Amino acid sequence: MTALVTTPATATAAAGTGAPVRPYQSYVYAYPHKTAYRPLPGRPALRDLWRGEDKSALSLYLHIPFCEVRCGFCNLFTRIGAPDGLAGRYLDALDRQAAAVREALGDDGPVRFANAAFGGGTPTFLTADELTRLCDIAELRMGADLRAVPLSVETSPATATADRLAVLAERGATRLSIGVQSFVDAEARAAVRPQRRADVEGALGRIREARIPVLNIDLIYGIDGQTPATWRTSLDAALAWEPEELYLYPLYVRPLTGLARRTAHTDSAWDEQRLDLYRRGRDHLLAHGYEQVSMRMFRRAGAAPQGPDDHACQTDGMIGLGCGARSYTSAVHYSFDYAVDMGEVRAIIDDYTATGDFGRAEHGRYVDGGEARRRHLLQSLLQARGMPLADYRARFGTGPHEDFPAELGAFTARGWLDTAAAECGELRLTPEGLAHSDALGPALFSPAVRAAMAAYDPK
Repeated sequence: MTALVTTPATATAAAGTGAPVRPYQSYVYAYPHKTAYRPLPGRPALRDLWRGEDKSALSLYLHIPFCEVRCGFCNLFTRIGAPDGLAGRYLDALDRQAAAVREALGDDGPVRFANAAFGGGTPTFLTADELTRLCDIAELRMGADLRAVPLSVETSPATATADRLAVLAERGATRLSIGVQSFVDAEARAAVRPQRRADVEGALGRIREARIPVLNIDLIYGIDGQTPATWRTSLDAALAWEPEELYLYPLYVRPLTGLARRTAHTDSAWDEQRLDLYRRGRDHLLAHGYEQVSMRMFRRAGAAPQGPDDHACQTDGMIGLGCGARSYTSAVHYSFDYAVDMGEVRAIIDDYTATGDFGRAEHGRYVDGGEARRRHLLQSLLQARGMPLADYRARFGTGPHEDFPAELGAFTARGWLDTAAAECGELRLTPEGLAHSDALGPALFSPAVRAAMAAYDPK
């Protein structure tokens, strides 16, 4: 996601000069970001894009763009509510898209899915019957056996109802991720997230009763009024549920969001506050038996992973269905148009539900060999376990230090790379390197991607 104050271009300049680097610049959850996408010339046919691709271990992602409320920090592709049968029309369009995509995958090799996810928005905004239909689209149209592969679903305290959870448990959900953000009611209000702790606790109880194997709880640090003591309150409240996973997110204030209209955090003091809270949260979880997977993700020791970690959306072979989803082949990333403004989002969703022909890619970006190297380095380096240098060389025929000498040299100078790991053939971040993931990631963006992101007109 694009940060409010520091661009990837300035991040690279700072990383290369030794000047102070702001730690919170951009959460690199996908590369290239959608703001670097543009209308694809000629609207290439999906059948042509997927011809010759390895389809034996695909990822399937279904996007539901509806939420009951829009949080003040959210710049995802979502809208509030689904009036006048919109959810049903959206599922109709999703079904048409799934049929077109499955046909486009062709028969030039086996088509199998290794994992699946429902995201948004809030997938559990849908009713229990609508969730059943969503699962049917994944299984009957796309051919994904949801009971045989890891299935992750996002939810919210208000929509984690017993009937919805029963559908997901019966259809094979292995992981449920709930956005709590804070167990302190005043902090939830400050983040423009209307909820009460009692309702959050009730939702968590229902999730545990549904016996879905992995519970993930999202928390946010850096909220107005948050202190180390209140941060500890939220951490301990989450730990009381013994979640298999916890995600700790720094608060960002981004353009066109609710918080951007109310306040603007651009000072170094806020950076220091967030770094302090991050370190406190990290250390607290490590002391309570959790292992760090990335800057944001922590997994309880002994808890089995239920699918790929948080870099999975970067991998090739991603099939995205829904107007906010991305798809990745080895050479092209594509999606529909992207917006944050509620009016723009509504218009895009209306266009999607009226679409009859889903056989072509609309918006996207071609990914050449250089960008593929950057993606591989980003998705590996931002994980705590790092990357075997031999794996990179086996894939690309070169080493990352040959391909990115300036960037990796700057990271080493800042103490962000583990020199002992390098001696053992591993490229791995130090704890401080992980803490600065949101500065390190943007510093690896290519000049072309940075230029495209800078030229994007937010809408």
